[in-house]
Amino acid sequence: MAETYEQKIERKLKVKQQVIAVASGREKADLVLKNATYLNVFSNEFLVGDIAVSNGLIAGIGKYNGKVEVDVRGKIVLPGFIDAHIHLESSMVSPTEFAKAVISHGTTTVITDPHEIANVMGTDGIEYMIEATSNLPLDVHFMLPSCVPATEIDESGAVLEYKDIDKYFEHKKVLGLAEMMNYVGVINGDSKVVSKIIASQAHHKKIDGHAPELSGNDLNAYISAGVYSDHECSTFENALEKLQKGQFIMIREGTAAHNLKALMPLLNDKYYARCMFATDDKHPNDLLYGGHIDYIVKEAIRNGANPIIALKVATHHAARYFLLNNKGAIASGYLADIVVVDNIRDFDIQQVYKRGKLVFDDKEVIDFPTPTIESRLVEKCHNTFHLDKVTPESFDIKGDLGLIGLVSGELLTKNLGTANHIDVENDILKIACVERHKNTNHIGVGYVKGYSLKSGAVATSIAHDSHNIITVGCSDSDIAIAVNAIKDNNGGIVVVENGEIKALLELPIAGLMSEEPLKVVNDKLEKAKASAYSLGVSKNIDPFMTLSFISLPVIPSLRITTKGVFDVDKWKIVE
Repeated sequence: MAETYEQKIERKLKVKQQVIAVASGREKADLVLKNATYLNVFSNEFLVGDIAVSNGLIAGIGKYNGKVEVDVRGKIVLPGFIDAHIHLESSMVSPTEFAKAVISHGTTTVITDPHEIANVMGTDGIEYMIEATSNLPLDVHFMLPSCVPATEIDESGAVLEYKDIDKYFEHKKVLGLAEMMNYVGVINGDSKVVSKIIASQAHHKKIDGHAPELSGNDLNAYISAGVYSDHECSTFENALEKLQKGQFIMIREGTAAHNLKALMPLLNDKYYARCMFATDDKHPNDLLYGGHIDYIVKEAIRNGANPIIALKVATHHAARYFLLNNKGAIASGYLADIVVVDNIRDFDIQQVYKRGKLVFDDKEVIDFPTPTIESRLVEKCHNTFHLDKVTPESFDIKGDLGLIGLVSGELLTKNLGTANHIDVENDILKIACVERHKNTNHIGVGYVKGYSLKSGAVATSIAHDSHNIITVGCSDSDIAIAVNAIKDNNGGIVVVENGEIKALLELPIAGLMSEEPLKVVNDKLEKAKASAYSLGVSKNIDPFMTLSFISLPVIPSLRITTKGVFDVDKWKIVE
């Protein structure tokens, strides 16, 4: 039987009374971190005291005795780190594996936008992620996807209007509407777009932004609709204009985008109060060997930021923006989400506590159970490839087709006109996007220059944002084998040469995530990269990340879609 309101009040009353008793010194705390040098985010200084924890909350700081006492003398105690914006699916691992990875880096809360899996599974994808993140020793909050699909040219697994997502705003883990990528629709007052913003506001929730280089009156119009944050700032000038006009700035430093250095001028007394840290995307190698929010903090300090400013941006500010009012501080009444580091210089994470429980100690994550997910959702996420097997003839399209020019280090591409055949010697390869959600048999074909593959084919089911199958190859036969391998494994990344699969990373969770441990996933991914490079792929690009964005028809100039090569500037298929 569900807990009644009266029972809930009674339960919470008992907890509150016990916390008060501990805070006043009448009862022993569950845990006391003795002699702590801790960050006070309110007075902007490091102070010393015993931190008493009761029922998962910080009861008080002063002189306390506890049932368990840990002497942290000489170490630095910090609030748990918060990632203000991430697509958890980008880690390519399950939420459980993701939690293990980021906990070890001191992250205790993330705000995720599940638009990758929502593009594949619709609202079932949102429900899957909510269930898959329940009761983890990591708080995962959600922003509801605003643009599924990203554009009308996309063929995704679902179309989500405001009525489809509206009921989820009331879920306790949902904080608002995720990055509103369709800023053109907002500026033009498109009813389908703006209605999603109004729905979030009706539920008193946040709306996050996504508006690269938007400026002037267009930016005014975008903000006036109710979009009060942005993580797409690559220059200080654009970030400052957005901040001056009322937006909070998420300083992004992830795997695909690196904006910290350009935005370092924000991390001073004048501007930092409106800033947070975010990663957006974090790939396996980065999580294993680079870090998470802790990496951004270390880099910010290394580049000259005041440590207290960097730490507040990593903790307190995201909590305030998202109205997580019991997070982001070491203070009475706040959740005991606590990180212990050796010192500010080396920033080696020693222990992590989640709601007062030790979850990471001496380089080891404490074991925790994997969340239970409804069988219907598990079955659906393992059955997201609805297409017939392809043959070499599926890609044998005659005539002139659009030629996409890759730009090293950029998501932008060049319009190089057209081509009508593979010319490996001149680095003209075939590229295709195969619809996989509704068995439409739609296959868009074109050519690409700058990938430099000399033999074989590469394919992936991570293809933003609709996540169809995208492939590049030197022959139609290897392309067909690569695409069929993706289908047969319910998703993944594959490298093929002369009819043989040279490397494969299976991604059976919606074609986006693996069920294997992070280390195994990373090893398979690195093997696939090495295989792709051995076949000639340019060392100036990431073989799979480059492919994954070449299908996103909102970034100029040419993109590959299931309908063919798409000219973003002219907003039409190249003919």
